Amino acid sequence: MKRMPLNNKSGNMPAVGFGTLIPDRAVTITATRDALEAGFRHFDCAERYGNEREVGETLQAALAAGGIAREDLFVTTKLWNSNHRPERVEPAFEASLERLRLSYLDLYLIHTPFAFQPGDNQDPRDQNGNVLYDSGVTLLDTWKAMETLVDHGKCRAIGLSDITLDKLLPVYEAATIKPAVVQVESHPYLPETELLDFCREKGIVFLAFAPLGHGTRPGPLEDPVITAIAARVGKTPAQVLLAWAVQRGTAFLTTPRSAARAHENFSISSLPEDALDEINRIQTRQRLNDVVNTGSPGFIPRVKPA
Repeated sequence: MKRMPLNNKSGNMPAVGFGTLIPDRAVTITATRDALEAGFRHFDCAERYGNEREVGETLQAALAAGGIAREDLFVTTKLWNSNHRPERVEPAFEASLERLRLSYLDLYLIHTPFAFQPGDNQDPRDQNGNVLYDSGVTLLDTWKAMETLVDHGKCRAIGLSDITLDKLLPVYEAATIKPAVVQVESHPYLPETELLDFCREKGIVFLAFAPLGHGTRPGPLEDPVITAIAARVGKTPAQVLLAWAVQRGTAFLTTPRSAARAHENFSISSLPEDALDEINRIQTRQRLNDVVNTGSPGFIPRVKPA
């Protein structure tokens, strides 16, 4: 499977990744195990998902069983919005590392560029249900704290998630350690061509989440162009969408919940050039997750304060 070199020379990232946004903890364990067995070696986690322990237990079981070494795995997790204050970054990182039962991380991302009110409540809101943002910290402040994690040796690379090009540019320009990866929603309905071009120019890995359109219906999986290509090349619509993602130069994350889906999503092969051209001509434009505008991801169940 294709691997993407990181611009800080810390290694490379498997282009095919398994996303662990799975609300059910028991399903997290079985799905992560199935992904490992299908061949996935790139695992994308987050403090916000609430299941780092389950992912960590499953990865440790696989390492203990033999046949897979830690160096074979590429493990990412993310700093949540309520930990953007510089003094909170390293403790949050260490807590994730402990939950994942790892001695180092391959990649640590700022989950969104939005800072929430600092504290243990991941979803701070006022009495009207509005998010409480933190105006006392800038994204660059948080990035500088992220850089110290790399300096300390427990984190091999850092990057940003759910970010737009206009917010990425000032961080990139001011950064001592440049972002290695940018993770954003991307699929044929949201190709993010300008951001992808910037990432290519700077050697940043563009990591697409929701490459299947979050399974939204109607959506990319049911697009007539995609289904026609799938029938023509003898692949499923999902395999067509994932092949397109890799062939245009991006890595991707997918979250199969069953062994059969894990094998389907991992077993992709190149599409002919005319098929790529047809997909690139799709005119529909739709963002499915509004996290880039609010910092509050859709698709993550809101946790009510205790």
